[in-house]
Amino acid sequence: MNRRVIRAVGLSVFGLMLLAGFVLLMVRSGPLAPVRVTTAVLERGAFENAVFGIGTVEAERAYAIGPTSPGRILAVHVDVGSEVRAGQLLAEMDPVELDARLAASRAASARAVHALESAGAQVRDAEVRQELAGRNARRYASLGERAFFSDAAVEAKRQEADSAGAQLQAVRAQFDAARMDLQRLDAERVAVERQRANVRLVAPVAGVVTARDAEPGTTLVAGQSVLRMVDPASVRVRTRIDQGRSGGVRAGQAASIVLRSRPGLTVPGKVSRVELNGDAVTEERIVQVVFDEPPKDFAFGELAEVTIATSRGADVLAVPGAAVHEHGGRRGVWTVSDGATAFVPVRTGEASLDGRTVVLEGLQAGDRIIVHSERELRAGERVAVVESLEGTRR
Repeated sequence: MNRRVIRAVGLSVFGLMLLAGFVLLMVRSGPLAPVRVTTAVLERGAFENAVFGIGTVEAERAYAIGPTSPGRILAVHVDVGSEVRAGQLLAEMDPVELDARLAASRAASARAVHALESAGAQVRDAEVRQELAGRNARRYASLGERAFFSDAAVEAKRQEADSAGAQLQAVRAQFDAARMDLQRLDAERVAVERQRANVRLVAPVAGVVTARDAEPGTTLVAGQSVLRMVDPASVRVRTRIDQGRSGGVRAGQAASIVLRSRPGLTVPGKVSRVELNGDAVTEERIVQVVFDEPPKDFAFGELAEVTIATSRGADVLAVPGAAVHEHGGRRGVWTVSDGATAFVPVRTGEASLDGRTVVLEGLQAGDRIIVHSERELRAGERVAVVESLEGTRR
């Protein structure tokens, strides 16, 4: 065999080996290689779902303490953070001339009482006079018919009776006027007494003072607050929940609260009320969450992270949310059997915060599903199951 033949054979063998290597490379890591996927075997188990929202710590019952009429602050007896009891004196307004007005009003009422008593006596005297004049008129009229008195005398007695009746009506009118004067003066006296009482600003309920808006010497208008206080028993977190996930939120559901000021502490609570009104701009719904036991150290207005447990199940089939796809206009998951893929339509339920989706129909326990794939899958495609898609293909 000459050298030319040997060289040709060697080149042929080298070419075949190069082609075999290229084919092997295409099959193992090229376009013809199976798609690497990660899988999971379905099992029935516990499922818990929850919703998450951000809220602010507020008090449902807050009070602004201030005068009902203009005036100057005389004294403030409490400060921010003070715990007060119901009825406790918190601040006082300067009464100015109220004491003098109250004394004058009481004197006027007393005088009106005497005037009413005098009018009543005049009424009784007029009634007696009118009764006597009436009897005389009737007696003169009877005797006049038998000619014992002249007509002039009878007419004079009749006029005396009419005059007595008119006087009785007059004093009765005076009595009514005196009674109305007394009622008016009593009403004025009561108003001044209430106004005098309002200069003492007292706590409507037991609570905590949260703000001191004015200091002694300040002149306020009616309705302006001197102090603000809240009822600690009404402390709650006003939470905003995405409307798309708020459908399962109900009053009484358990919640966990983490205050921004204390990130390492989770405080238990529960849903007290789901507001009927939502926020159309942010597409959120307002949910009130109360503490089982309010923490000792918190600030009104601070933010809090709230997680509400909405549903729980002990025998639920759920898949990772990443395994659910839309394929051919249907919703389903990719399964793998004998190294090949198949798309299985499913009917899904709610999705949990940890990314799991409940499967209501289409799968059963023991099915192996594809969770992640390195590229889009097709039905019947060969796959290689790996632990993770991270790293380069070898």
